[in-house]
Amino acid sequence: MLKNLPSILGHALQGVRPGLEKVLYHDPALKAVPETLTLESAAFDAPTLPRRFTEDGEGLSPPFAWKGVPAGATSLLLVIEDADSPTPAPLVHAIVYDLPPHDGILKEGAITTLDDDDHPHTGLNSFLHNGYLPPDPPPGHGPHRYVAQIYALDAASGFKTAPGRPQVRDLLHKHAIARGMICATYVRH
Repeated sequence: MLKNLPSILGHALQGVRPGLEKVLYHDPALKAVPETLTLESAAFDAPTLPRRFTEDGEGLSPPFAWKGVPAGATSLLLVIEDADSPTPAPLVHAIVYDLPPHDGILKEGAITTLDDDDHPHTGLNSFLHNGYLPPDPPPGHGPHRYVAQIYALDAASGFKTAPGRPQVRDLLHKHAIARGMICATYVRH
């Protein structure tokens, strides 16, 4: 969608970025939450996010693996945000909630197939759709940092409908007991 914007618009918006300090992971209310979860992804190990995980490729959600889930965890929550979107707040690319409270994985492409009774559920991305929103930075806007975050919670989410970022933030403020993150970069030339 944004790949069709003229690059002059991306250049004009280069200074408009929320920044890493505005992603949920750096919320001041979460400062005391221990950073003891390890989040990994082969897609985030590359110098840049591979195209197949973006709007320029197949738009698949990246694979993830996590470990170090503490005793007392009741559920896990995964969030992917763009810290450099030309918006006041980070753009949400995915929310996955009610993941089982143990070390685990999400396979490549899995975020779009989670919403049934036997799986965790997806929340609303910034385009107000469930599932994965592939990175689609404006041409000429420069590199974007995509921050994947995992949280252990001491309670199930209790969400009756798909949550957005504000509901997830409130849940984290009340129930986060551990966290971890990784970051990948993608730029559209």
